[in-house]
Amino acid sequence: MQRVRDLTIFKRIKEVREYEFGVFYFFDGLVISEMGEGATFDWEKAEKIISVAYEILGKDKPVAYISNRIHDYSVVPADWLKFYKNRHHLEFYSIVAYNKSGLASVILEKMFFRNKIRQFSDLEDAVQWSLAKVSEKMNMSA
Repeated sequence: MQRVRDLTIFKRIKEVREYEFGVFYFFDGLVISEMGEGATFDWEKAEKIISVAYEILGKDKPVAYISNRIHDYSVVPADWLKFYKNRHHLEFYSIVAYNKSGLASVILEKMFFRNKIRQFSDLEDAVQWSLAKVSEKMNMSA
């Protein structure tokens, strides 16, 4: 199991935000979450993180989001509908899961998330893939 703080990319961190429900790491074009054990990630919490991401990263750049599932927690999959209803957009979403329970909610999330959800078992791989995708997207719009 890998933690964000152990990665080489951690040297390039812009900001860390800790909440009672989890820790969020902000890099250029990348947000990584490590939710707390037993937390429920719902729209109210997502809105908080979205506004912080806009504040730190801006609204006009592509962003990848990685859910580093080091703990068991739940997601309210239908809240993705609220995400889209509020005109938010997420370019790339990946999940790093280390066990079956970490992947369980992915099936439900896939029903509501409009783009493809990438699954990884290695955080470093997820970071490399995400940064490459963000870079491609930036080059296409340049």
